[in-house]
Amino acid sequence: MKEFRFELLASDGAARTGVIHTPRGDIRTPAFMPVGTAATVKAMLPQSVRETGADILLGNTYHLMLRPGAERVARLGGLHKFMDWPRPILTDSGGFQVMSLSALRKISEEGVKFQSHIDGHAEFLSPERAMQIQRLLGSDIQMVFDECPALPATHAQIEKSMSLSMRWAGRSKIAFGEQSDEERAGRACFGIVQGGTFADLRLRSAEALKEIGFDGYAVGGLAVGEAQGAMFETLEATVPHLPHTQPRYLMGVGKPDDIVGAVLRGIDMFDCVLPTRSGRNGQAFTAQGALNLKNARFADDEAPLEAGCGCPACRQFSGPICTCGEIGRNHRRNVTELAQLGLLPAAHGDLRQAIAQSRLTDWVKDRLGGAQEMEDV
Repeated sequence: MKEFRFELLASDGAARTGVIHTPRGDIRTPAFMPVGTAATVKAMLPQSVRETGADILLGNTYHLMLRPGAERVARLGGLHKFMDWPRPILTDSGGFQVMSLSALRKISEEGVKFQSHIDGHAEFLSPERAMQIQRLLGSDIQMVFDECPALPATHAQIEKSMSLSMRWAGRSKIAFGEQSDEERAGRACFGIVQGGTFADLRLRSAEALKEIGFDGYAVGGLAVGEAQGAMFETLEATVPHLPHTQPRYLMGVGKPDDIVGAVLRGIDMFDCVLPTRSGRNGQAFTAQGALNLKNARFADDEAPLEAGCGCPACRQFSGPICTCGEIGRNHRRNVTELAQLGLLPAAHGDLRQAIAQSRLTDWVKDRLGGAQEMEDV
């Protein structure tokens, strides 16, 4: 069986392009992961997602443990079969969702007690349980259980949270290692760097995770309300301390300018609900900026959303499909979401090519020239 392995193909400054090899297929980086929270990308069929060029999807441990339940998914053949997605799947640990239930949860050294947002029943999630759930789901990349504190917060608050996350990371790694050889074959476990926007805490977190040893390293706790400049500064203080030979994943980021800025700082993987959520509401991110497709000016516009884009939505549909009466109500969600998923992998294909050809600076100027300004590319 093919082992999990990251192959670096080319770099341009801090930016890099490569391939993550897994038994279920290769993941070309930089890569965006569409979010299939509860075993489906909303308003999309699996074959439509595949047509956009996505190499990997993300599933959510918290939502899947509550409904339909990890044990049930396992009995039905695992998450890949359950959602008809034969390619790689990454599952988060549920930490972010649990921490967002501030009024419904209690944190201890052992884990988090919380009430289900569905029916209020009591649940408990620990590093060991989070890894057990991901084992039952059969995901290819499994994330450690961590605490994601809300910002703003003091240095002392973030330090306490980060230290707890590092202890949980150690327990998560042990639990991952206790899976059977057959279960663990070809799978990977990623650590998550925490520390808010404090450079010293990010460094300590990165060093602690490297001491434990992981197959890849994520940067968590960003895109939670801080300014774009603060996010970029935090990446600049963090990414150089992560192993060069393993993939780097920025969690929860999906705006095109944020993605490009993170790629310029050495990030390989991304996920976010924003592209698909925006698509369902009639917004499309293009090289010309964000477009509101419900605007009347698109009613007679026969041009594709993005000229030259080869994604299914841009090949097959134009502005009127998203604005006209019953067609708009019935199809806008699907078409614009299809476009968003298609545009992002397509843009990443351009990114990968630009990095390989050492012309990323020119690509950024051309690509973002008409889009919303970044604070500091």
